Amino acid sequence: MNRVVLVDAVRSPFGKAGSLYQGTRADDILVRVMRGLLERNPGLPLAQIDDVAIAAASQTGDQGMNIGRSAAILAGLPKSVPGYSIDRWCAGAMTAVTTLAGAIAMGSYDLAIAGGVEHMGNHPMGELMDPNPRYLAEKLVDPDALAMGNTAERLHDKFPHLTKERADAYALGSQRKTADAYAQGEIQRDLIPVAIRNPELGYGVATTDEPPRPGTTMEVLAGLKTPFRPAGRVTPGNAAGLNDGATAAILASEGKAKELGLPIKAILVNFAFAGVEPEIMGYGPVPSTIKALAKAGLTIDDIGLLEVNEAFAIQVLSFLDYFSIADDDPRVNIHGGAIAVGHPLASSGIRLMLNLARGFEKHPEVRYGITTMCIGLGMGGTVIWENPHFVGSTGKVA
Repeated sequence: MNRVVLVDAVRSPFGKAGSLYQGTRADDILVRVMRGLLERNPGLPLAQIDDVAIAAASQTGDQGMNIGRSAAILAGLPKSVPGYSIDRWCAGAMTAVTTLAGAIAMGSYDLAIAGGVEHMGNHPMGELMDPNPRYLAEKLVDPDALAMGNTAERLHDKFPHLTKERADAYALGSQRKTADAYAQGEIQRDLIPVAIRNPELGYGVATTDEPPRPGTTMEVLAGLKTPFRPAGRVTPGNAAGLNDGATAAILASEGKAKELGLPIKAILVNFAFAGVEPEIMGYGPVPSTIKALAKAGLTIDDIGLLEVNEAFAIQVLSFLDYFSIADDDPRVNIHGGAIAVGHPLASSGIRLMLNLARGFEKHPEVRYGITTMCIGLGMGGTVIWENPHFVGSTGKVA
């Protein structure tokens, strides 16, 4: 089996749904990100790219027409490079990476591009979906399972010690870490500027994320309404928003990367997906991480950095609680997360990977890290990565 490596990963600035990118097509955001990725890696022989896999949760309109193939053509890849589309809802880009990685590991591919895009302004969550009536008529799921905010409230019900105050405190930490990362120039290094058009202001360039609220306080968070349940615990302040954006990554066999002199930012160790009750969708990362660690012969104590997608603060807290990790553990989301920067559904898996890769650079004492996320209708996905910069130590972030 070939070892699979992450050569590079980038993303667009993330926008609020229908705001920053209101006049920009989803595929144009993605294509600019793909071109930016290729521009950063001029040593990549385009004709040798074996495949392109692009994810979108809503595969219609400007996110349809087999966006993997159409984006490859629009990005200027040779017509000989094929492409396909992926849909695993929030874990779309993660699944694009793991699917391509399987082909690389078995020797069918040497080079591939994975990506994800979601324009929730153009395609609101659930648009054109037609859930089978059997779901509810046969009581296969509770109606809450089809509304992500309600599944988060269900997690609060399941774990009453994970209070709204703890969720708000976690959310505040995400905002502060993101603000600090911006101040240090950490996040900007991997953002590809994207041309935008505002119907009133005309043309411009998106260079930074739109959603962060660096001035957030606990008082502000405490006063927000709970839209999913009267006197609930989930608010717009302790959950990711509705967002637009795209990500892309280059994957390769370790041998091909070394042959071409390409950088290696992370080495894929193993991955796993798992299912849970759809009503507590956010708990999915727990069984997927248990499964991935077992397959890799590791334990959570071996993991020095964790990138956990912040769909909801309660979802992250339930994961940390299971593994006895403190709410403010320095290993977790060192540059902040989706509560601050946004969660454009199918694109987010690669954002986790590029953040982890930057964490590996800063922490050569860490050998292993994970990227993990919950997935709608009751699933979780986890990928374990090895640090190519590892020099040997405790394996923990100081």
